[in-house]
Parts: sequence; C-alpha cells; structure tokens
Amino acid sequence: MEKIFFAEKLVNWYKSNLRDLPWRHTQNPYYIWLSEVILQQTRVAQGLPYYRAFIEAFPTVQDLAQADEQEVLRLWQGLGYYSRARNLHTTAKMVVENHGGIFPNTYKDLLTLKGIGTYTAAAIASFAFGEKVAVLDGNVYRVLARVFGEETDISSSNAKKVFTELATSLLPEQQTDTYNQAVMEFGALYCTPASPQCMFCTFQIECMANATGKQAILPIKTKKTKVTERFFHYLVFQKGEKIAMKQRKPKDVWEGMYDFYLIEDKQELDWEALVEQDTFLSQQQNELTILKETTSYKHILSHQRIFTKFYHLELSTKIDTFPEGLVFYSLNEVDDLPKSTLVNNFLKEHIFKN
Repeated sequence: MEKIFFAEKLVNWYKSNLRDLPWRHTQNPYYIWLSEVILQQTRVAQGLPYYRAFIEAFPTVQDLAQADEQEVLRLWQGLGYYSRARNLHTTAKMVVENHGGIFPNTYKDLLTLKGIGTYTAAAIASFAFGEKVAVLDGNVYRVLARVFGEETDISSSNAKKVFTELATSLLPEQQTDTYNQAVMEFGALYCTPASPQCMFCTFQIECMANATGKQAILPIKTKKTKVTERFFHYLVFQKGEKIAMKQRKPKDVWEGMYDFYLIEDKQELDWEALVEQDTFLSQQQNELTILKETTSYKHILSHQRIFTKFYHLELSTKIDTFPEGLVFYSLNEVDDLPKSTLVNNFLKEHIFKN
C-alpha cells in the first residue's frame, strides 16, 4: 500500500467511528495535556470521570499549580501510577512560574517542561497548535507494526527512531491533528492487542500482519518488565474513634499517599512472627486487641505484585507512645486523605461501613 493512501483511509474511518470525547472539542493545551496524562496507562472509560473532576476542581493551569499536593493526590485516588499526579502538579507550577501560565506552543519547547516527554509533547503540539508532528504511543506502534509489517523489536534501543521515521513519513499535508487522533483511535478500537477486528478492518487487504497471519506476533517485544514480589503487613491501629495513619516516604510505591503502620518482609508472616520481629508490637502486645485479621490481598502493579494482610487492632488507653510518623485521625479526616486503592478498599469494607 502506498503511504499516501494510509492517512486518507484512516481519516475517513475515523470520521465514521470516532468516540465523542470532551478533549476532542477543544484546542486548550491545558485540557489536552490533562487528558493525555490521565489516559497514560488508563482506559478512557476509567479516565473520563477523573478528567471531568480535575477540570471542575482546577479549571485553569493556575488553579492546579496553586493546589496543595494532597488535594491533587486525593483527586487522583484510584487511578494508580501516582507519580503521574505529582508530575502533573510539578509541570503546572513550571508553566505558571516560568511561562506566565501559558503553555509553550511548539513540540521542541514543550519538551523543556519537566514531566512532558516526546509523546505528550507531540500530542499537545498537534492537537492544540496544529504542528505537523507524529504522535507515537502504544496504539500507534501496534497499528504501524501490523499494517506495514515492521518487525523491529519495540523494546530495542533503535525502535523509537525506526517507528518515529515511519510515523513521520505517513503524516498527511493537511489535517495532521485529525490523522494523529485517528491512528490512536484505530489502535484503541479496532487494532487491539489481543482481539483485532481484522474481518471488518479498513486495511484488511493491505495489512501485512493480516496477510501473513502475524497479528499475534506484531508488534514484537522481547524485553519483559521484571516483576518484584513484596509482602505487606498493615497494622490498623484504632484508639477510640480514631485511626492511625502515616504518609508514605519518597522513592517508593504510593509516594505521598497515606497508609497504616507497615511491616514489610520477603514472605508472608503470621501474627506471632510479626510480634517477634517488631519492637513496638513485642512491647505492647498485651495492650492490643485484634478486631480483624484479613485474608491476603494480591495487588498487581506494572512492576510489582504486592501481597497484603491487614490487622485491625484496638489499642489500650495505656499506650501513649507510638512509632514515628503515625498520626491519629477521625474517620472524616481519614476519608479526606489521599490513599492507594488497596488501602481505600480496606477502609470501605471494614472500617467505614461500621
């Protein structure tokens, strides 16, 4: 298939099949940037309510920049990959402090903003400012690899260069923003990872993967993410009507979020082993009452599998010294704190319902 016809067919397909999404009705770079960050590693159906919530809470980049980080994390709660929320906040501050609240209007200048990489910069430049630059995300890699039979390993060091050159060569002279939206939408709706709709595909005849039966092989990716297993033992201390929580430290999963007193190990421990291992528990075990011990939960992240047990413990009034970092909050205060989905689900199931 001649490359000139690829864009034409794709744009025609898009005009008949596109989803009506709010960020497609604006050229406001702040709204476009916000949507792109939210949709990284997130399905549209899940991300859409968050996009609307952020627009309502922070209508402008200035509003986001001036917000407290905990407020941003609280609103992000449940989306995962919380570094995105922290980077979002940092970038908003940069736009306000270094650019007077106005986003740079070129791909090259957008890349100078911390937290904005090549994909996001290309998306903003294309959709907000009409710059002729190719957008390259996972959907685009997959579509191009299959339609054109490109067998470069997308985890290899030269993949970005190869696919960027191919994607750039396919850009039409007109409507590059529409084309970029189209190729991503096509990958999301039709040329999906596991079940591409080849029978109804507009490129059924031209597609190299379809012709050679390589839909399940392309795109090629040999390097796999190493997955680490971690075992969390959360001790949920309750004193009267208050729950003890602490803020997680930097450089770890759920940085800046709130959780409970944590004992982490390389394996799951029973209560006796926890008491033996932890100084606070061993000293205060006679002043603790176990209200609830949960089964083990498995929480899967992109690079970690976290196995977690919760121990809901009532503390005697005799205990007046607690591990560093723990603060007792009322249930209303706990509800307002930013928390991981894992912690929030425990609270909803075992604490807030009581």
